Amino acid sequence: MIKLPIPLLHTSYEVLIGKGLISQSGELAAKVLVPGRCAVVTDSNVATYYLEPTLASLQTAGFDPVTFIVPAGEKSKSMSQAEDLCQQMIAAGMDRKSSLFALGGGVIGDLAGFVAAIFQRGIPFVQLPTTIVAQVDSSVGGKTGVNTSTGKNLIGTFHQPRLVIADPHTLETLPDREYWEGFAEIIKHAIIRDASMLESLPTKRSDPLASLIARNVAIKAAIVVADEKEENGLRALLNFGHTLGHGIENAAGYGFFLHGEAISLGIIAALWLSVHHAGLSDSILQQITQLLLALALPVTLPNHIDTDSILTSIGKDKKFERGAMRFVLTKHLGSAYVSSEITGQDARAAIEYLRTPS
Repeated sequence: MIKLPIPLLHTSYEVLIGKGLISQSGELAAKVLVPGRCAVVTDSNVATYYLEPTLASLQTAGFDPVTFIVPAGEKSKSMSQAEDLCQQMIAAGMDRKSSLFALGGGVIGDLAGFVAAIFQRGIPFVQLPTTIVAQVDSSVGGKTGVNTSTGKNLIGTFHQPRLVIADPHTLETLPDREYWEGFAEIIKHAIIRDASMLESLPTKRSDPLASLIARNVAIKAAIVVADEKEENGLRALLNFGHTLGHGIENAAGYGFFLHGEAISLGIIAALWLSVHHAGLSDSILQQITQLLLALALPVTLPNHIDTDSILTSIGKDKKFERGAMRFVLTKHLGSAYVSSEITGQDARAAIEYLRTPS
């Protein structure tokens, strides 16, 4: 088992990484939580594979779990679903001493974390991420939230988990598309912090991932510790590829692209902007494009997704500050910075490049 600490100013927790940990989740959680009444929030896909061993482990450790299953997919990340979960938890007798376990991918982690943040003004929760996106990125750092019709994650709060338990075994049941989409976040981390990681990517699904997951968590953790609530600009670097990526995800309609697929396109757009506005070598843009292609991630934007709709979506994104658009750019692999110099015309040009990337 790999243990990575997240030592924040007002709290701290660990990210535990290792095969088989899902069946030890109760024992591990009991070290940081007082066992008692708890909610287990998961989705209809994950429940089939991992709900039973999770419940068994919690019960053995003295927890009294109640299960709440939501439909799989991005559409469940909504205010109406969050309210519905809160109402169900009240009806099930949950109170301020209850806890919550988020068993699933990024959608479940964000939604359940948000519910934990607002229920009874906040209850403790544990992240049990079951996708690559969630294990390398979204389960760490305390960002929770839901989407609106105008944008992604526009309603949310910071609410740090008490523990993150990442079991690579849960990745084995992912469909290919959901497996490889997670590598967009890994490539993002490599671009902004650790270019050598690009040489460590697997070529087939059977390659072990625990050490790669740990490298990504370490990158995310270091940035979060230095800027927990995006107050000094450092944490904003984690948004590389996300400004246009979120805009594309919203304009296409949630569910058309998986999150990592939209971020793949956003990464290419951010690299194109970096070539034209930050001095990045065009060869890097081509290298990353080919790498994303090799991982079965999209590099071309379908023509039916309207450019103006994408621009409208990013205009409402939380990455705007005082009306100024902020993009994360890179001058060379392994580093990044936030720029307020990118105009709407620049963003439009980057979107159009995605129609036919060279």
